[in-house]
Amino acid sequence: MSRSLCLSRRSVLATTAAAATTAAVGGSLATATPAHAAPTLPEGTSKDKVLVVGMDGLRHDVIAAAKAPHLKSMMANGTYGTSLLYADPMAATSSGPGWSTISTGVWPDKHGVKDNSFAGKNYGKYPGFLARLAQVRPQLSTYAAVDWKPLDAQGTVTPGADAKLVLDGDRDGYTGHDATIAAETESILRNQNPDVLFVYFGQTDIAGHNSGAASAAYRAAIDVQDGYLGRLLTAIRARPSYATERWTVIVTTDHGHTDSGGHGGSAIEERRTFVLAQGPGIAAGARPADTRLVDVAATVFHQLGITPDPAWGLDGKPVQQRSTDPFEALYPALSARVDETGIPAGVLGWTHTAPSGWSVVNSAMGTGGVAEWRGWSFATDEFWSRGQRDQSRELNVRSRGIFAVADSDEWADKASSGPFDSTLVTPAYAVGGKSTVTLGLTTLYRQEGGQSARVLASWNGGTPVEVKRYTSDVISQPQSLTLDVPSGAANVSFRFHYTGSNNWYWVIDGVKVTTG
Repeated sequence: MSRSLCLSRRSVLATTAAAATTAAVGGSLATATPAHAAPTLPEGTSKDKVLVVGMDGLRHDVIAAAKAPHLKSMMANGTYGTSLLYADPMAATSSGPGWSTISTGVWPDKHGVKDNSFAGKNYGKYPGFLARLAQVRPQLSTYAAVDWKPLDAQGTVTPGADAKLVLDGDRDGYTGHDATIAAETESILRNQNPDVLFVYFGQTDIAGHNSGAASAAYRAAIDVQDGYLGRLLTAIRARPSYATERWTVIVTTDHGHTDSGGHGGSAIEERRTFVLAQGPGIAAGARPADTRLVDVAATVFHQLGITPDPAWGLDGKPVQQRSTDPFEALYPALSARVDETGIPAGVLGWTHTAPSGWSVVNSAMGTGGVAEWRGWSFATDEFWSRGQRDQSRELNVRSRGIFAVADSDEWADKASSGPFDSTLVTPAYAVGGKSTVTLGLTTLYRQEGGQSARVLASWNGGTPVEVKRYTSDVISQPQSLTLDVPSGAANVSFRFHYTGSNNWYWVIDGVKVTTG
């Protein structure tokens, strides 16, 4: 077994020795202790402390079938948000992009990692959260432990840590190395005063590859790692200073697995991820639908009392902060499939009901077609992206929860006559006495043929005037449109007018109107 202890910002004692392993027998764990002295970290300086536990390839919908008492306890006592990943061409559902997204808090179109080659990585501009903490809070005591070596060699996770344990699970096997990581981290938590820790366990991914996510072996691997999590939680609670500390624990994963084993593609099962967090200010038992994988880093910063600089370009938000988008009010209206055939009947994920104050105008809309997509609809990522894989619907990463979508391609999958012609209308926003009004939103738009996508403004209920037209692809990007308020205007409403003929689609989310 190979072990590499690497030192960074401060000089600490290096140790090299064989690592201990932990045996899993009959579902119980024998406690492992390091066969060497754990590295001596600098003394911690913060009462706010964070432990991030990464479990590779852990498909969240299998946790229920495992024993996993510690994960299930965290779900009951913390906030548990599930979501879906991107897919190609943004990035593969593989570990390089997944852990880069978790560590940096930005999506692959920013951090640049599209697969496990790490070609194009942009950690200089978008560093991992430990590296960022080393820049803005160098007095924090930090530690990282990984046994998938690229997380260190490529600079994904470990840069910025005061000490790091790097093992080679691919060469030596992950079972023993995961146990060593658990033992060393447990020792540090019990006997030292760290502030922020990132630890990684890899055997769940190996079990998924070898046996499939539907197997008993996969569930057993989850239970072993759950046992490690339990030991770390116990070590935190056993700290003499625990009563005066504010601990946040976050558990997350980089991707899912197919039932038969494997990932990297666009299947829903491969795209499954979660963020599970417990700590101060984090609601117990919450199941938010607007959480995304980029939220891990933002949550770390928030729990440490750090306000991210806008220049960091983070895509995430703390897990306890809910989206205020008007579409989020539509969950009670979501329905099961009607004409769509590839979506399981139990998935409630679409409605034609508009939020209060909004409306959809379909007076020019053709007849027939797939019912779910006749005109502007409101849908979830899981429902919409299941409609048809590998047409870039998986790239709707910056939408959260429920979004508005006009999809002429899916509508045309059932016999119809006439064009797709639909308009989404916002409420009227007061602008009296203001000089400018700004429309902010996130959009995913794919251009093809003769389709059109226009934003129009109507002042005081007058004739709508085009203020923006999309003529090329926009792959899930924030948009900001600032308009001068005409003299005498008391209010403005916006219209999103989309036409197409078996073309592509237009997604709108995160709509926010501000005046200045």
